Amino acid sequence: MRAVIVTEHGDPEHMAIREAPDPDVGGDKVLVKVHATALNRADTFQRRGHYPPPDGAPDILGLEMAGTVADVGRNVDEWTQGDRVFGLLDGGGYAQYTAVHTDQLMALPPGLSMEEAAAIPEVFLTAYQALHWLGGIQPGHEVLVHAGASGVGTAAIQLTRLAGATPHITASAPKHEVCRDLGAKTTIDYESEDFAERIQEVTAEGVHVILDFIGAPYFHKNVESLAMDGRIVQLATLGGSTVEEVSLRALMGKRAQLMASTLRSRSREYKVELTQAFASHVGPHFVDGDLEPVIDSVYDWTDVSDAHRRMENNQNAGKIVLRVIS
Repeated sequence: MRAVIVTEHGDPEHMAIREAPDPDVGGDKVLVKVHATALNRADTFQRRGHYPPPDGAPDILGLEMAGTVADVGRNVDEWTQGDRVFGLLDGGGYAQYTAVHTDQLMALPPGLSMEEAAAIPEVFLTAYQALHWLGGIQPGHEVLVHAGASGVGTAAIQLTRLAGATPHITASAPKHEVCRDLGAKTTIDYESEDFAERIQEVTAEGVHVILDFIGAPYFHKNVESLAMDGRIVQLATLGGSTVEEVSLRALMGKRAQLMASTLRSRSREYKVELTQAFASHVGPHFVDGDLEPVIDSVYDWTDVSDAHRRMENNQNAGKIVLRVIS
C-alpha cells in the first residue's frame, strides 16, 4: 500500500507518500480501506520527533479515519466487506489501508460523508471522556473550554450544550463566531482579555468544569475561575508544563480536583469501552443534527505538508481533513 511517511523528523516538508507494508489483520482486526483521515496536534508532534507512538502502534501518522471494510480477521463477525465505518486509531490513518480492532469501529452515521466522519473520532471521544468520565458534567453546570475553536474545543462546546450545561470558551477573536454558532454563551479573546475576570462576570459562582490544553500559563487563573468542587481536566500542555508557586491552599479552598489525561496511550480495553459508550449515547445525535463535525478545510493527502503548516500556524477553526486518494 501507499502511506504518508515521515522521511526525517522536523518540518512539514519532510513527509512523502511512499510504499509501506500492508497492515496485518489478525484474528480480531478489520482491514479498512481509508477514504479520509484528519489531523491532530499529536501528528505534528510525532512528525517532529517529540511524541513517539506507544508500543505496538504503527509509525505512520493518523489517529482517526473513515473508510470501507476491505477484509476481516477470522474471529470477526460484526463487519462485512463494504461496510462504511469510522473510528479511533493508535496510528496509521495516513495510509490507503489500516487495521483496527473490531470493537473500536463504529458504523458511519447515515447522511455523513467520509470526510465528515473522519473529523469525529479523536476530538469527540476526547471531549466526551473529558466532560463525562473525568469532568462529571451535569445539567446546569458552567463549563470553560480553552482553545474553543480547536477540534476538541468545537466538539466540547456541542457536547456541553447537549448535556444541558453552559459552555464558555477562550479563543482568538477571529474564531469567536464559529464558537458562538456552535452554542458558546461567552467567547473570550485570550489575547486581550483576562478569562478569569470574564468568568467571574458571566457566572454566579465560577465554572464547574474546565478543559485545558495550555497548561502552566493558565493554571492559576483556572483555579480562580473554578466554582466550589470544580474540576480541571488537563488534556495538553501546549504553553508549558511547569507551574511555579502552586498554592495547595487555593486548591483546597475550592475543594478542587485536578485531573490529567491522554487518550492515545490508554489500553485497548479502555478505548473499546469509550468507543461503545460514545456510539450508544452520542452517536445518534449526529443523525438527528444535534451534533456535527466541524471541518475547517479538506486537503488531498498529496498536500499533507500544507495541511500540517495550517495547523501549526493556528489558522484552523475545527478539523483539518485529508482525503486519501487510492
